[in-house]
Amino acid sequence: MMSLKTKTRQRKEPENFKVLRPIHPNCGIEAEYRKRLNALVTEMLDSIEYWLAAEYRATGLAQDDLPANRLQSAMSRLTRQWQDKFNDAAAKLGLWFAAKTKIYSDLSMTSRLKDVGMSVDFRMTRPMRDAYQAVIHEQVGLIRSIASEHLQEVQGLVMRSVQQGRNLGELSKELQKRYGVTKRRAALISRDQSNKATATLTRVRQQEIGVTQAIWKHSHAGKHPRPSHVKADGETYDIEKGMYLDGEWLLPGVAINCRCVSQSIIKGFKA
Repeated sequence: MMSLKTKTRQRKEPENFKVLRPIHPNCGIEAEYRKRLNALVTEMLDSIEYWLAAEYRATGLAQDDLPANRLQSAMSRLTRQWQDKFNDAAAKLGLWFAAKTKIYSDLSMTSRLKDVGMSVDFRMTRPMRDAYQAVIHEQVGLIRSIASEHLQEVQGLVMRSVQQGRNLGELSKELQKRYGVTKRRAALISRDQSNKATATLTRVRQQEIGVTQAIWKHSHAGKHPRPSHVKADGETYDIEKGMYLDGEWLLPGVAINCRCVSQSIIKGFKA
């Protein structure tokens, strides 16, 4: 029979842990991303309005062509021009955003670890490279979609304007409304992707330093917070799976417009 002394000697030390400060998305990167997207959108709108106005005026003078044909031809040219421009800008802007967010997330994690006496030199590992490339590809697809969706909607507005006999002033008002929709979508992309990219890259670093659990922290921002995310505030979850909310496994900052963040749990500290 094992003696009480032996039992006491073999008993494990109680496991202790430290909780790191959360890493919030960088407001400066988000603002600059939104600014660059807005500049592209504004330039596209100004160009479309200018050339459509020119075609509207030309239709009153031309006797050998129908207004619908001239405007359709103009929109086809503008669509090719601006889709090409957005495609080119998407590659550059996506790379810029991913690089800035990676640097920020790595520096932030390094700072949080220093708070608890840990020093880590983060390198571009294969998991981080995969996550980094995924962030770039997602930005490229979203930026390209801004142009394709806007141009498709504008083409419909122009054809309906011709069919209903509207003048240039009425079409300009419709174009301004559509511009507002596109501008709001660009703002959503910049905010949402800032949240998502920061969360994604942070999670990779959590896994690389052996973090298996984290604490869900609700942002307490936004006019219409998700009740399930509010309820999850302060709860511990497995970073491999996330937390089961609203019928699916989620990680903080990944769902659309989710601004929640995580607090890494670092185990193994002695009391």
